[in-house]
Amino acid sequence: QEQLVESGGGLVQPGGSLNLSCTASGIVFRFNTVAWYRQAPGNPRELVASIAGHGDTNYADSVKGRFAISRDDAANAVYLQMNSLKSEDTAVYYCALRYTTTLRWAYWGPGTQVTVSS
Repeated sequence: QEQLVESGGGLVQPGGSLNLSCTASGIVFRFNTVAWYRQAPGNPRELVASIAGHGDTNYADSVKGRFAISRDDAANAVYLQMNSLKSEDTAVYYCALRYTTTLRWAYWGPGTQVTVSS
């Protein structure tokens, strides 16, 4: 079965860190673009960070300098290291994959909740 699964979410205090993981079964990450999106209650889903097959990265302005996306194609995994977390980072975080030759996100994970609160 083809699926993406996120893990690593949880409750953290402001200023803290979390490391999210996205792993796949039946889907190959190599050469393809993987991204992290997030959605807070009442807000649209927004792109947080993406990493292309050749390693180029892209970040939302709101997370630049605090978040880092990385990939391990041998492990078929993508990670999102989140530092200096703020309350406004609270959201459900989703992993998504699109093939190199398309612009459509072909796969989405079910999401993992990140809550930043004291």
